[in-house]
Amino acid sequence: MLLLGGLALTSSCSKYTDIKTQGSLIPSAIDNYRYILNNTSTFEYGGKMTDLAAADVAIVDSAQQATVEGYSDYFFIRNVYTWKSPIIELSTSHDPDWDNYYGRIYNCNIIMNEVPTSTGGTDSAKAELMAEALTHRADAYLNLVNEYAKPYNSGTASSDLGVPLVLTQDLNQKPSRSSVATIYKKIETDLKEALLSLPKASDFNTLPDKAAAYSLLARFYLLKSDYVNAGLYADSTLALQSTLNDLGTITTMPYRKSDPEIIFGKVAGSSFTYSPYILRLSDDILNLLGTKDMRYQLFTKSAASYFGSNYTGRYFCREQINYESRNIGTSVPEMILIKAESLARAGDAGGAMDQVNVLRQKRFKAADYVAMTATDKNDAIVKVVEERRREFMCRLLPWMDQRRLKDDPLFTKTYTRTWQGQTYTLDPSSNRYVFPIATYVIGLNPEIEQNP
Repeated sequence: MLLLGGLALTSSCSKYTDIKTQGSLIPSAIDNYRYILNNTSTFEYGGKMTDLAAADVAIVDSAQQATVEGYSDYFFIRNVYTWKSPIIELSTSHDPDWDNYYGRIYNCNIIMNEVPTSTGGTDSAKAELMAEALTHRADAYLNLVNEYAKPYNSGTASSDLGVPLVLTQDLNQKPSRSSVATIYKKIETDLKEALLSLPKASDFNTLPDKAAAYSLLARFYLLKSDYVNAGLYADSTLALQSTLNDLGTITTMPYRKSDPEIIFGKVAGSSFTYSPYILRLSDDILNLLGTKDMRYQLFTKSAASYFGSNYTGRYFCREQINYESRNIGTSVPEMILIKAESLARAGDAGGAMDQVNVLRQKRFKAADYVAMTATDKNDAIVKVVEERRREFMCRLLPWMDQRRLKDDPLFTKTYTRTWQGQTYTLDPSSNRYVFPIATYVIGLNPEIEQNP
């Protein structure tokens, strides 16, 4: 398939075929599709490259750089980190982010196209399965369009190249890239349709429910800079799920699937827990955190203590607590901060800080907590975005924020990085805010136009 990396798709297809042909299940029965959706590993995994591009990370140690240079499978780390093109250098190599998202979309399309004619289930049961597939697919497209297309701009979205919109599981189709506007419209339509049939609550945060769809819509509208709707959908989400972990008193971090903060559980395509796969944190994010913040104390560690004297600074260690990949799905803190930004953009600086402080009270020991205030609208906006950086470091959203805010006068900045003596620059107008599409994908389908 033009969109997929073969192995993942072949595995999914073969599992699906095996399930349908085993004697214990009836071909085309509705149970087959519930089993597909319950195989959460098919639907959980997303991208892993965005965190390397974001300003939270600073791969400055010569030991880590030399190790990356020594093995071709590590080259993507260097290329994403330095905003180079291509990221995937070999024409025969797959893009893991592209493959994971389109692999998920393929399986969602199986559900969407086959469930209506399946046997043994009620109309409402079928509608719920399709609503789950719509939610998973919408999340995949929202991430794809925010890696491989320009940030949403209402003035240019109808002409900006998005990603291929694939709605059937036909392996022979060769679609061109739809516009950013078309992809966003499909995401919006699918999520609103899904809300009609999703359950109010699911047994596990990896299975979509109404809060999952509401939260994705809140993220969706934030990325469109539609702050009014973003705030409204954040409210709808928080009415269903609003629990926060108190990091100032917590003794054991919950596992992802039982974490009350996670609304719609999704994980990065791979963990970054072993050298050279570690996310060394930039001085910028460490200074923003401060040492009394429990996110500093719990989720960062000394690099030298764990990886040897050739490594300096601190690295993101959240994944080493329970040895689970980091969550990149929606969460209660994200909804609180979306609501805060919505209020700040509307000029309610006090209301925005009230929301920020709801979160910050759970991020410090009681003796260290100090309520945050803002002097005006712009100060509130900056402080909300800074809190987003603290809360979501190394978990997808910093790169999305960097993209959506790159032309905002409050946040416009040129970034520089050095790799083995050579300096690389990312300015607000750079094409490197959009990931290039792998040569392998374009080789399979020349209809796909490469990013500049």
